[in-house]
Amino acid sequence: MKRPTLQVVAARAGVSKSSVSRVINGEATVAPEIRDVVMQAVRELGYVPNGAARNLVTRRTDTLAVVVSDPPQGVVSDDPLFSAVVRAISRELESAGKRLVLMLAESDQSRFRVEQYIAGGHVDGVLLVALHGTDPLPAALARQDLPVVSFNRTSAQGVPYVALDNTGGAELAVRHLLERGRRRIATITGPLELHESRERLAGYRRTLQDTGRRPMVGLGDFTRASGAQAMRELLADDPELDAVFAANDLMAIGALRALHQAGRRVPEDVAVVGFDDIEAASYTTPALTSIRSPMADQATAAVHLLLQLIDGGPADPVIMPNQLVIRESS
Repeated sequence: MKRPTLQVVAARAGVSKSSVSRVINGEATVAPEIRDVVMQAVRELGYVPNGAARNLVTRRTDTLAVVVSDPPQGVVSDDPLFSAVVRAISRELESAGKRLVLMLAESDQSRFRVEQYIAGGHVDGVLLVALHGTDPLPAALARQDLPVVSFNRTSAQGVPYVALDNTGGAELAVRHLLERGRRRIATITGPLELHESRERLAGYRRTLQDTGRRPMVGLGDFTRASGAQAMRELLADDPELDAVFAANDLMAIGALRALHQAGRRVPEDVAVVGFDDIEAASYTTPALTSIRSPMADQATAAVHLLLQLIDGGPADPVIMPNQLVIRESS
């Protein structure tokens, strides 16, 4: 049986041959309704594109790399949102007809292997996840003249990113505590080598500065244990504190445990607000007030930006908005 051609698919779909080609090649600019009718015709006809011939013409692999740059036992290893991010990225790439290669850069050796793989022309673009501020990988990949998008803000010049409004989210949390009548508000930071940690700390400081109040800062590393330890230290420094903003929910959950162990009632004695609104925030005792981070939407936007770059489009950074979710802890 003769294999159906692009022309046959175009006739079945009622569109031009060039439109079919754009859909088959996974171009992000194709209208959804055109993509739907073409893919329906492809399924009905059993059309199988000649991948080797197409790649010779387009010079594309239809493969994108998601590089997780995080040391062993780093931020990602204990982050319940990470799996949701990877799922969202996978869904978007699947709908665009792209393959996903997931690569871990946990050491100098593994980063070198990632650089070598990318330099070998195996992928059309790279999405970087969980970057530390001093990570050399973004700049190294940017020098390879390949589309690169960061899933957070990065210090590397010329690397576009999709980031949360970390400063605005922290301001939202602290203003909420002030509106609830809290006057001695502490914060627990994430690792300060991360951009998002520094931005959330800046939002906390700026909001308190506007009211003339003294900042009280405990250092954490985005884990429950660090949140509990920082909370104990903050209580020792100022037994009269009446609120704490933790830079993520895991640390806020640790803070809740430390407050319970210290005999402090939440929110009567100390109000607590977290950041991220992970699923567990609804099940703490009391349920945790948090800043909801649209991580799945952020992942989707990052994929769209990367596909746009691959197609020669603009590379403007994207900042995602936050939402305050009020529960019993404040």
